[in-house]
Amino acid sequence: MTISRVVRDGGSLAYEVHGAGPLVVLAHGMGENRATFRHLVPRLVAAGYRVASVDVRGHGDSSPHWPTYAPAEVGGDLLAVVRALGGGPATLVGSSSSGAAVVFAAADAPDLVSGVVQVSPFVAEPKPNPAMRLAQAAVLRSPRLFGMFHRTLFPCGRPADDAAYRKEMVARLRGRMAAVRGVVAPAAPHWTARAAAVRQPVLVLMGTKDPDFPDPGAEARAARRLFATAEARMIAGSGHYPHADQPDATAADLIEFLTVTTGA
Repeated sequence: MTISRVVRDGGSLAYEVHGAGPLVVLAHGMGENRATFRHLVPRLVAAGYRVASVDVRGHGDSSPHWPTYAPAEVGGDLLAVVRALGGGPATLVGSSSSGAAVVFAAADAPDLVSGVVQVSPFVAEPKPNPAMRLAQAAVLRSPRLFGMFHRTLFPCGRPADDAAYRKEMVARLRGRMAAVRGVVAPAAPHWTARAAAVRQPVLVLMGTKDPDFPDPGAEARAARRLFATAEARMIAGSGHYPHADQPDATAADLIEFLTVTTGA
């Protein structure tokens, strides 16, 4: 594994690249790291794509401390990776909290972005009750508690290597929980305010059993309606991370979409 880096104002971002062909950039959600895509990357590479998986600022092998973790800045980070890899254009795939970042990137630099994929995006900001707010506050300050929470996001079964991945994920979160809180902190403008400016094709992917939403299908359709050209697809029997628990189905939908955005 070769780790590459790109320098941004405030730190450096780590990413790794595999394969050859049209560029696809993958960005993970809060608390995770680029290894969340370990089952998806080989499938995309086998289909003929060059895949860059990125450690979002504050996570994984990227610099731990940044002045801001706002999604607009994370989107700028992804564009910096695209430029470092020759300027693309690239299809950007954002999981969970990074689903906001890819919208900012596409709206800000349409020449660098050929398409956008949101995996399990949050259209409305969650409004937990007081008890849930207290629980959330504890989870977002403790790597161990975050690991326990992360386990609940696979209601239909976990990958065979999930325990090993989670153990490493928790270890890598020590000293980085400010970044975990930062990528989900409210920031203005919200990504939904920029969605109308996205002219590239958009794919929204959502697990049918995603426990983060009372009605995952309704959330996916709500996201789809915000864009000029978009499609929503549901991954049957999947939770919040379909690229991990249903990589074959996720790859199939992605590759079909990529044939449109890349012409490959």
